[in-house]
Amino acid sequence: MPDNLVLCYHALSHTWDADLSTTPERFEGQVKLLLKRGYRGVRFTEAVRSTGQSSVLAITFDDAYRSVIELALPILTRLGVPATVFVPTDYIGATNAMRWPGIDHWHDGPFERELTPMSWVEIQSLAAAGWEIGSHTGSHPHLTQLDDAALEDELTRSKAACERHVSGVCGSLAYPYGDVNARVVAAAAKIGYTTAAALPRRLDSGDPLEWPRVGVYRVDDDLRFRLKVSPMLRRLRSSAAWEVVGLVRQLPRLR
Repeated sequence: MPDNLVLCYHALSHTWDADLSTTPERFEGQVKLLLKRGYRGVRFTEAVRSTGQSSVLAITFDDAYRSVIELALPILTRLGVPATVFVPTDYIGATNAMRWPGIDHWHDGPFERELTPMSWVEIQSLAAAGWEIGSHTGSHPHLTQLDDAALEDELTRSKAACERHVSGVCGSLAYPYGDVNARVVAAAAKIGYTTAAALPRRLDSGDPLEWPRVGVYRVDDDLRFRLKVSPMLRRLRSSAAWEVVGLVRQLPRLR
């Protein structure tokens, strides 16, 4: 049975032990496993629109860390797999580390360089290599916390920046922190996005503007990864039963 799998990565590093990072060796092993299972690598928008008979795999990267071009690109090129990178456009081309809640505690330490973004020239080279370039807003805010004017500005200026620096229309978006609601989806549609990536707990949405991804993190060793990507577990995560599982996990331990 054909399967549609979209993965969300952030950074690759041999040494950085951040939750959002994984090692190049583990990353390569994960991709090889899925290719061996018969998945065909496609870009994010292609995966969302896929109605074919083959199983497709879309690898996406949020935040545009430089490790994407330094470490992920050579691996994926060797394996013949394209990918998608979602770009927080306010930071692109900066020589200093990116900063927002969730990563700013890595500043002023030995791993600060890991937070350096790519340049537009590097992003253009990814596009030339067949990658999809999507928006990740301008400044990487929690979109649901913005008023309507600020929300529109974040989505509009990021889309425009991608289109200015990379030829073609920027039609895809990833919501920072996976933070999205109906108002944000409506704003994205109004501005002209046609596909958008989320990170929901439950994988039940078939909305192209709230498309579910499976997040892959440092903690995901071989066993955890195989469980996360298994069709059986993902079917469970798309069902109402998954909400029951979540509620049970939140109950206090019986004394």
